[in-house]
Amino acid sequence: MTTPAASPDAFAALRFADFRRLLVSSASASFAGTAFSVVIGYQVYALTKSPLILGLLGVATALPTLSLALLGGHYADRLDRRRILLVTRALLVLSGLAFAGLSLAGPATSVTGLFLLVVLMGFARGFGDPASSAFETRIVPARVYVNASAWLGSVGQVAGILGPVLAGLFLTRFEASGTYMLMATLYATSWFALRRMPRIPPVMTVSEEGMRESIQGGLRFVRKDPVLFGSMALDLLAVLFGGAVALLPVFASDILKVSPSGLGMLMAAPSVGALLVMLWMTRKPPLHRTGVWLVLSIAGFGLAMLVFGVSRTFWLSWTALAFSGVFDGVNMLIRRAIVRTRTPDHMRGRVGSVSLVFIGTSNEIGALESGVAAHYLGVVRATALGGLITLAIAGGAAWRWRDLMAWELRHEQAYHSDTSGVDST
Repeated sequence: MTTPAASPDAFAALRFADFRRLLVSSASASFAGTAFSVVIGYQVYALTKSPLILGLLGVATALPTLSLALLGGHYADRLDRRRILLVTRALLVLSGLAFAGLSLAGPATSVTGLFLLVVLMGFARGFGDPASSAFETRIVPARVYVNASAWLGSVGQVAGILGPVLAGLFLTRFEASGTYMLMATLYATSWFALRRMPRIPPVMTVSEEGMRESIQGGLRFVRKDPVLFGSMALDLLAVLFGGAVALLPVFASDILKVSPSGLGMLMAAPSVGALLVMLWMTRKPPLHRTGVWLVLSIAGFGLAMLVFGVSRTFWLSWTALAFSGVFDGVNMLIRRAIVRTRTPDHMRGRVGSVSLVFIGTSNEIGALESGVAAHYLGVVRATALGGLITLAIAGGAAWRWRDLMAWELRHEQAYHSDTSGVDST
């Protein structure tokens, strides 16, 4: 008689002290980021009353981050990743203090000044995010990569749910300046947690190739790996056509006829679904037929958005959005596992930066695509059509990307021998 396999340890990554510190740092930074998204949008709209300026704010937020991501990936593979994060998180603390000081002027606050600070924050994030995405693989062994990703993803989803609520409370009580001080405090907490962690130098001596060759090497590495490239491209296409977050205010106001609090519930629904599935996957990671689950999650996301698009009742719409978060959470965790397990450590920064560009492009251009499609087709038809296109993308991926469909996480984990000697005390 064979002995049943033991259930995966849901707290495996948390047994490593440095990962616990990383989790505190990541949670603090995530809460700071979501608080910033709420306060800057509220403040800019209160000062300008212009939806166009709000749109430009999104561009000002995204373009600096995306423009420096590949460069940040280059240096993340050549310098101490912890030091990069300490410097960039310190810049984010200073940015929060600068926002707070500028906002003391109240209604006379300079919108131009706010935009300049947004751009500076974007540069800091663009340079630091690749180092952050390549961090946890050096402090936990390969066998708990998925568990670590699930915990990091979970705190991100908690921040997505509670961060806007916390920011709203601070805005009401302390106005914009006080909320920026909260953001600076959270980034400072993240900095101190990182300060207690060990240095993360490059794992090996890299070649003397130039910066351009180094960045191109990261791009080539992703393009030549059908599983890595397929997972990133699949996510980009699904969010580009299936995402409808930018249209939620229109659905809340004109179709579902709910109050601003109802809009808040709709916006939180995907994070609720993603959080639940990520917590579940700390115990039940998708080890078998992982590529199939990835493609099915894209199909499920498209179906959920199709239901949301045609729904006329609030709770059906909320449930559809929550399920879209469930499927997106599965997609996110598997995609992270692919990046972690198929990338050598000396290229993690560059590959992580390529992934960040894919994600940022899908989010920003996806919001633009949603707005243009809604303008010409109407929000209902545009959202339903996006869901159908996403279903077609999943079907095409199942037919075209056979290597991705055949990929199984259990084989990847078996390949990686645990020789890191990571201390769990």
